[in-house]
Amino acid sequence: MSNEVKNSNKFISVVIPVFNEEENLPVLLERLVKILEQYNQYEIVFVNDGSTDSSESIIMEEGDKNKFIKLINLSRNFGHQTAITAGIANASGEAVIVMDADLQDPPEVIPQFVDKWCEGYDTVYAIRTKRKENFFKKTAYFVFYRLLSKISDVNIPLDSGDFSIMDRRIVDLMNQFPEKNCFVRGMRAWLGFKQTGLVYQRDQRFSGKPKYNFLSLLELSYDGIISFSKKPLQVASYFGICLTFLSFIGIIYLFLMKMYWGVAPRGWTSIIVIVIFIGGVQTMMIGIIGEYLARIYDEVKGRPYYLVRSSRNIEQKINNMKTNVK
Repeated sequence: MSNEVKNSNKFISVVIPVFNEEENLPVLLERLVKILEQYNQYEIVFVNDGSTDSSESIIMEEGDKNKFIKLINLSRNFGHQTAITAGIANASGEAVIVMDADLQDPPEVIPQFVDKWCEGYDTVYAIRTKRKENFFKKTAYFVFYRLLSKISDVNIPLDSGDFSIMDRRIVDLMNQFPEKNCFVRGMRAWLGFKQTGLVYQRDQRFSGKPKYNFLSLLELSYDGIISFSKKPLQVASYFGICLTFLSFIGIIYLFLMKMYWGVAPRGWTSIIVIVIFIGGVQTMMIGIIGEYLARIYDEVKGRPYYLVRSSRNIEQKINNMKTNVK
């Protein structure tokens, strides 16, 4: 029996976060449904993350034609990673695929994902070989992934994004994670189990403007680093120890200068420079500690991750972290 016939008996869920993707959705659905129809059962779970264009109406119209196209409308924009979490929480398949709606993640890669999953891998993540993006963005991603790999407490594969397939037991475990500042690829790596990468070439965005600007990417990098590494706090401690040691050496040097050579230290400018340097370092370290405290604050407030405004073609009870808007 060929892999294609064997794999066609599987129930595949595809989770797609959507934020103002009206220009991409018709082409995405055409290509995606064509791929998924080879499987015995499938569902496409769109999570509308507060779109202000016609994305919702396009998905609802397609959902009227195809009951396997499902929609969850969040009450506002909660962010890309939270929208993925909402989709995963409401996906029913034996395996769940996460992909973006801008067609940078080509649907034609899905059969390769399913084949790898059927070989016994719990998680198969996509590894980007080439990015068809501007130099600045490619450089930012390159630096971020390598920095995260160096300082993270878990092994997060280089150049792997959210595009992946996860076995049902991985999804069930991820749904138990209580944290609100989600970094899906980090959570996926933290779980472990049997994982492998699938190399693919990331396409250009089909249409529209990218939803991740510099500040969004910076916030995502903060979430990734702070959620999966204690090293920034350790660096702050090491920096403080080094400055204290250098200050102690300086005190001894100045004392000897005065006692044995009778030379009083001069240099108003140098003193000011040193004070400004130490003040800048202290401010930076307080900022690092503040980032960790801010995330602790988010967790202890106990608010739900997101709120669901409405849904379409979702049979099971909506899972929105214990809170639902009727």
